[in-house]
Amino acid sequence: MKIVHKINLANISVIILIALTGFFAFQNINLVLTKLRFTEIADDLNTSFLEMRLSEKNFFLYGDTSALSEIGSKIDESMTTLESVGPDIIKAIGRENLGELKACLGRYRIEVETLKGKGAQGVEMQAGLRETGQQLREFSDRISRLERIKVNSIISRSKRQLFSSLCFILITAIGLRYMTFFNILRSLKQIKNVVASISQGDFRAIETEIPRDELGTVMTAINAMSMELENREEQIIQSKKLASLGILTAGVAHELGNPLNNISMIAQTYMEVYENLSKEDRIDFMVKIEEETQRIKHIVDNLLDFSRPKKSRNTVADLNGVVLRSFKLVQNMIHVCNVEARLDLAEDLPAVLIDEGQIVEVLINLMTNSLQASSPGARLTVTTSCLPENEFLRITLEDTGKGIPQELLDHVFDPFFTTKGNSGTGLGLFVSYGIVKNHQGTLKVSSKEGVGTCFTIELPVYNPNIKEEA
Repeated sequence: MKIVHKINLANISVIILIALTGFFAFQNINLVLTKLRFTEIADDLNTSFLEMRLSEKNFFLYGDTSALSEIGSKIDESMTTLESVGPDIIKAIGRENLGELKACLGRYRIEVETLKGKGAQGVEMQAGLRETGQQLREFSDRISRLERIKVNSIISRSKRQLFSSLCFILITAIGLRYMTFFNILRSLKQIKNVVASISQGDFRAIETEIPRDELGTVMTAINAMSMELENREEQIIQSKKLASLGILTAGVAHELGNPLNNISMIAQTYMEVYENLSKEDRIDFMVKIEEETQRIKHIVDNLLDFSRPKKSRNTVADLNGVVLRSFKLVQNMIHVCNVEARLDLAEDLPAVLIDEGQIVEVLINLMTNSLQASSPGARLTVTTSCLPENEFLRITLEDTGKGIPQELLDHVFDPFFTTKGNSGTGLGLFVSYGIVKNHQGTLKVSSKEGVGTCFTIELPVYNPNIKEEA
């Protein structure tokens, strides 16, 4: 069911409940109005009956026969009233009570007509008139009293029904709103979580049952998009791998090409002049070939350090001590480059489990790069700190050198990438990145051309409860 249909159904249900409540309230009000109408009629009749009884007393006390005529006139008026408003009275007290009231008036009329012929004589006739008048009066009072009680009962019942109906409508409306909007909000929350995950590179799909509404269509589209993005990401990663492989291959070919060419030229020269060479000259040729061979071995070893790193000889170490050791090793270079260098080491740092020699190698490489990229008078700051979660220690090396162009930042850790021209091999940062990674840490760089560069190393705090992987 579509969302608009769910909302319309909830609104229609509430409207129907309100309409039913209004209908029953209207019925009760009509009933109350009918009862009140009868009460007004009953009051008029009671007034007429009271006047009849007063005329009756005048007849008994003073023997005034004209009082009987007045009673007769009042009886006629009452009967006319009963006939004219009969339907209203029937609605209020029923046909049976109306018949009984007319019968009482009829008997009272008979008693009055009888006394008109006999005058004030006949005690039995007078007693009959009194008794009939008294019955009429009592019957009228009883019906009026009962109707008032019924009116109060109807009003009280209507109040209870109205209150109950309003509570029922309120609860039903809340329930329908909850049932309708809970599902909508739940779907929106799922969409929000999945979109947030996709933005962070987690291309998971929505695994719950997909509703058959507009949000279901959106969720299906998001699942399809997530799958497509995952496929595209794999293609991009594969493309980057191929590109990196191309760069690596080209770099290896370039780096190995120079010493191989030198070896080839030395060998050719050696063969051409062999007869004229002395023993010392021949040894000199072999030494040059050995140097070029060592150069090739050094390049290959650096690549192996990244691709198949040797097992680190990790020990529990004080990170500040490692930083101080590295700083002392480049102290002479700092002096030669005329750079202002300072340390800002946090106190009471927890221990780390590292291969001190490898981390020293990383720090020397990073500080050397910073010094070579800095002009005299520049500043290099090395800082240590503990992250708020107390799970990683951080080393930052920030300089005020020439910086790295933004378009080159993504390639600084690529093999054979260098900004030093022919003076650099492009393997220093590449190998440093691998060393830090092998320590379950991270190595990041940020830079702004003309302002400076900042390298950040994060290493996990040593936890004696976690056994080091073999």
